[in-house]
Amino acid sequence: MATERRESEPNPTADMVAELVARARAAQAIADGHDQARTDELVAAAGWAIMEPGRNRALAELAVADTGIGNVDDKLRKNHRKTLGLLRDLLGAKSVGVIAEHPELGITEIARPVGVVCAITPSTNPAATPANKIINALKGRNAVIVAPSPKGWSTCARLVELIHEQFRRIGAPLDLVQLLPSPVTKQSTAELMRQCDLVVATGSQANVRAAYASGTPAFGVGAGNVAGIVDETADVAAAAERVMRSKTFDNATSCSSENSLVLLAAVREAMVGALRELGAVLLDARQKAALQTLMWPDGKLSPAAIGQSATLIAQRAGLPELAALQPRLLMVEESGIGDACPFSGEKLSPVIALYTVPDFDAAAETVRRIYAHQGAGHSVGLHSRRPERALQLGLTLPVSRVIVEQAHAIATGGSFDNGLPFSLSMGCGTWGGNNFSDNLNYRHYLNITRISRPIPEKVPTEREIFGAYFDKYGAH
Repeated sequence: MATERRESEPNPTADMVAELVARARAAQAIADGHDQARTDELVAAAGWAIMEPGRNRALAELAVADTGIGNVDDKLRKNHRKTLGLLRDLLGAKSVGVIAEHPELGITEIARPVGVVCAITPSTNPAATPANKIINALKGRNAVIVAPSPKGWSTCARLVELIHEQFRRIGAPLDLVQLLPSPVTKQSTAELMRQCDLVVATGSQANVRAAYASGTPAFGVGAGNVAGIVDETADVAAAAERVMRSKTFDNATSCSSENSLVLLAAVREAMVGALRELGAVLLDARQKAALQTLMWPDGKLSPAAIGQSATLIAQRAGLPELAALQPRLLMVEESGIGDACPFSGEKLSPVIALYTVPDFDAAAETVRRIYAHQGAGHSVGLHSRRPERALQLGLTLPVSRVIVEQAHAIATGGSFDNGLPFSLSMGCGTWGGNNFSDNLNYRHYLNITRISRPIPEKVPTEREIFGAYFDKYGAH
């Protein structure tokens, strides 16, 4: 009969993590004394570690070689743009000492570190996501220990080495940024979550659930399964270009790439034609069945498709006639939603399901049903010339973002032509089982202390509070 481990029994994993955390706490104590200028030097050092072109390319090549996911050129662009955009967001942002004064409220806000951050990162972005979390953590004068996906460990390890090289240049404590040693296991990750002060988890829903159950304050993200709507007023050529750019970027490894397109019947033929002109192919029933067999051989999405090119996926599905066309995107007709219709879920590959509906209300309802199956809380795309339709979706659908006439995978996590914070971790609100609905950003890595001073008293009358209620219902 098994018995629980006694406290006196050795636990090498816990001891190893405790040593990392102790070193992180010592380094963070030094950073806690930094002013804003010195803090921003740490941020710049970590950013330049990944953005310098030679290092960026080396990391992108290593990521694809080790994980077999995505493609080098897009990872190169992602590492550059996402880091540059984050650094733009952080430029001039206050994260040390007094960060805001509200004299009318008598409130002064002071930024304080959260301490030691546990950053859980996925194999799909083994450099860009760790860099984003490291930079945000440093902006708050925190230490950070990364727990990467095992597939992405060597890329993340190289990133940490490059950051340490920059830290040596500026005389910063290396232990501000650390990495769980390989092999990263569920046990070591769980122990790190337990011993740190804050967990920021991006990746599988199993990891997110573990973060929320760790007993440590946590930010975790929801499942992706983005749908995009193309209505009868859309600029079809522009919409097709945006969807293709989004859905093929890094072989659709992003949780923000469209998995379904909901097309109003009036625009369906034109939209499908425009996508075909850009390199998409529409599968027939036999080809769709063969693709489904490859992608979900046992009901679970297969690594044979994740982050692979459309051409390679067609080859692996036994569809040489499609592979010969060297398609950029595989399209399948779909009408069902749920476990029995796997194309209605997330595919993490350049494969997209097409739904055709009679009108906009039916489109919104189809997206609602898709998200009831998977993806609630994330985002919805809209290609339309009617701005009120974006408001309708924002008021009624379970989404944290409505992305209007943009390349969804590029726009959702912040872009230079929209106002969303640059991030690779998107909160999905309570719809997606999360405790936040923002793009994860530096403010999530801060504690805020508020000084409250007395202000002139303002006590409302009963009439001010209840007047409208009494006028309608009476004062009974």
